[in-house]
Amino acid sequence: MKKVVFILAIAVITSVNSFAQEINWVTLEKAIELQKKNPKKIMMDVYTNWCGPCKMLDKNTFQNPDVANYVNANYYAVKFNAEGNEKINYKGKTFSNPSYNPEMASRRNSSHELSQFLQIQAYPTIVFMDEKGDVIAPITGYQTPPQLELYLKMFKANEHTGLDTQEKFNTYYTAFKPKFKG
Repeated sequence: MKKVVFILAIAVITSVNSFAQEINWVTLEKAIELQKKNPKKIMMDVYTNWCGPCKMLDKNTFQNPDVANYVNANYYAVKFNAEGNEKINYKGKTFSNPSYNPEMASRRNSSHELSQFLQIQAYPTIVFMDEKGDVIAPITGYQTPPQLELYLKMFKANEHTGLDTQEKFNTYYTAFKPKFKG
């Protein structure tokens, strides 16, 4: 009997741990509104529908429980389709995608004006913003959970402000010990 209870307990723990933690995604406008009441930095996932590494980032990194828990506790998370048709108000200006073609929704489409304003060159790009919605830095390319952890913790603690040379960043990078499981 004790053996059966033990096996059931292990099965329950294993199944609970296998559920993917969800990041609480909001729009950029909502994140900036929330910052007024409770200042937090913003992590914006800039993606496209056709981008394979963007889908990997969603599946392998953003569904990682360590990443999701840390992001939810410390950031407002924003998903932004860089080739989408959404109208977005940011910094007193309305951005749209006037050349958007709905027939190309799942293929390469025209670039959204906000993508151009943020100077997004590749997908995925994770744009980190400070508590006032100003851009801190774009991080381009697929990031594993331990790779993203470095940036999440560095920007959260404002440690990036002292890393004004490649040499200083390399020293920080080498010394960083990730705790997120990849």
